[in-house]
Amino acid sequence: MAKIKLLDPEAVSKIAAGEVIERAASVVKELIENSIDAGATKILVEVVDGGKRLIKVTDDGSGMDREDASIAFEKHATSKISDASDLDRISTLGFRGEALSSIASVAESVDLVTKAKSSGVGVPGTRIRVEGGRVVEVGDAGAPAGTTVEVRGLFENLPARRKYLKSGRAELARIAEVVTSYAVICHRISFELFSGERTVFKSVRSESWNDPILRILGREVARNLVSIEAETNSVSVTGSIGREPVTRSSPDWIMTYVNGRLVRSRALTRAVAEGYRTLIPTGRYPVAVVSVRIDPAMVDSNVHPAKTEVRFLKEEEVAAMVTDAVRAALTEPGGPQPPKTA
Repeated sequence: MAKIKLLDPEAVSKIAAGEVIERAASVVKELIENSIDAGATKILVEVVDGGKRLIKVTDDGSGMDREDASIAFEKHATSKISDASDLDRISTLGFRGEALSSIASVAESVDLVTKAKSSGVGVPGTRIRVEGGRVVEVGDAGAPAGTTVEVRGLFENLPARRKYLKSGRAELARIAEVVTSYAVICHRISFELFSGERTVFKSVRSESWNDPILRILGREVARNLVSIEAETNSVSVTGSIGREPVTRSSPDWIMTYVNGRLVRSRALTRAVAEGYRTLIPTGRYPVAVVSVRIDPAMVDSNVHPAKTEVRFLKEEEVAAMVTDAVRAALTEPGGPQPPKTA
């Protein structure tokens, strides 16, 4: 039997990064979440070959000064939490300080260009280049306020991982799912997704999620959506759900969010489906957008390395609220009401 030994730091970093960065869409998700946390009002995503050759995310958020940018690629470097107790009340999308470090560990190169909005007139921005997970250049850059992250050669240094990436077309579809999903919940931000020179998706800043839903699902589906709403002292549920004729063969079009974070939640998906029980055929699933706002102390966002799953302190109660809200919207006297402003 082989002796147990400690892995070298580089191997540890790549293994840990693999838990956070599963594919090109994971990179886009992490970078978009950073942009949202930075207060961006516009986020531009550009990819080549489904993100395998290039992923570039540009925002007009708060940006970083030289000091912050210089440690942004360090593992667990974050402005979102100060100590372990903060994990009990997470209110931002990113918080563990893993995104840039993990991305840099699995990419051929990463270029960061950033400038803080608080910078004085004439103060240059900062450019940082990382190759093979190591910072190789730090310097001045002429740049507007905000941040641009350019990722090239995803998994080039990890051939065993790269071979599991799908075709450029399939990877682009995953990226489009991430961008469009955040365009719905973050409708006060405009999003653009380009593949090469082709516009894949574009949304404008809006006071409700009706506009991005219309752009994503089309007019026929959008006109068949109705609002759901429920609230207690610690939990609120809002959303738009399809009337009975609007169904799909898989639950992929049930989009669930918790405190603004796009998540996969079997509990919430089941709760939505339960609201349609006896109303749609077995094996069919509704189109639904469900947003849960909950006291951060009642939800654990730290369940999955990529922050895509959550655990509720009172899961049955939250699920029951969602089911009841869906059922009420579909069966209330006078018929379902059209979507309200989110």
